[in-house]
Amino acid sequence: MTTSPAAPGKQLIHLVFGGELNDIKGVTFKDLAKLDVVGFYPDYASAHQAWLGKARETIDNAQMRYFIVHLHRLLDPATDAAKKKPSGKKG
Repeated sequence: MTTSPAAPGKQLIHLVFGGELNDIKGVTFKDLAKLDVVGFYPDYASAHQAWLGKARETIDNAQMRYFIVHLHRLLDPATDAAKKKPSGKKG
């Protein structure tokens, strides 16, 4: 498992992992014991680079999928950017 150096300022921890799916229309994995944990990253940009590399490595296997999990949103829901945006509703 790889880790990136911590960025200055607030860490927005992301997890990159993947595995083979039962069906490409869902997110149920064939074997949880065979999940590939790529690593933990301090920001989305470095997590995206890791995800892209693994996605390209496994492009020939249509059932292999990699995901980026925004762990910082689970650890501190206040970091969720969607909650910081104005809703546009008045009143």
